[in-house]
Amino acid sequence: MAQTPSNMLPLGTKAPDFSLLDTLSGQTMNLRDMKGDNGTVIMFICNHCPFVKHINLEISNMAKDYVDSGVKFIAISSNDVENYPQDGPDLMKENAKSEGYIFPYLYDASQEVAKAYEAACTPDFYLFDDQLELVYRGQLDDSRPGNGVPVTGNDLRLAIDSLLNNQSVSTSQKPSIGCNIKWK
Repeated sequence: MAQTPSNMLPLGTKAPDFSLLDTLSGQTMNLRDMKGDNGTVIMFICNHCPFVKHINLEISNMAKDYVDSGVKFIAISSNDVENYPQDGPDLMKENAKSEGYIFPYLYDASQEVAKAYEAACTPDFYLFDDQLELVYRGQLDDSRPGNGVPVTGNDLRLAIDSLLNNQSVSTSQKPSIGCNIKWK
């Protein structure tokens, strides 16, 4: 299992805008329309990655925990579906339903959005404030498949809570580790 770290986009970066197909609704969705009033979590995930499978329940629960806080979650899959058909839009929709996702699961067919965010792995997490400026990027928590550390979402939850409480988000942030994005 390959272990690729996040590229760690510079804090303060403005979220690159995008319009992508939401595999759940079948509609094209724009970042400006989906962003949260108090913050936006953008995560690059996919269906087949063991690192994503390991945390699926937590990201689903986390989105539900923050649903009334004004923080929105958005998932994007940018993998090459020609060589990784299990990450195609139809199976993304099935996966989102079976995992209980309450957030859009977008398909980045051109991979341009992943490149704009300098995403490197799945999962890769970004938290933007209400002005869509990056305040956190990196790991969900210290748990990885097989390391025995419980999945808690602590790192991302702490960043979200700091943002919601008008506290500065710690700049001590660890890169996520996961499967590399499957580039064309």
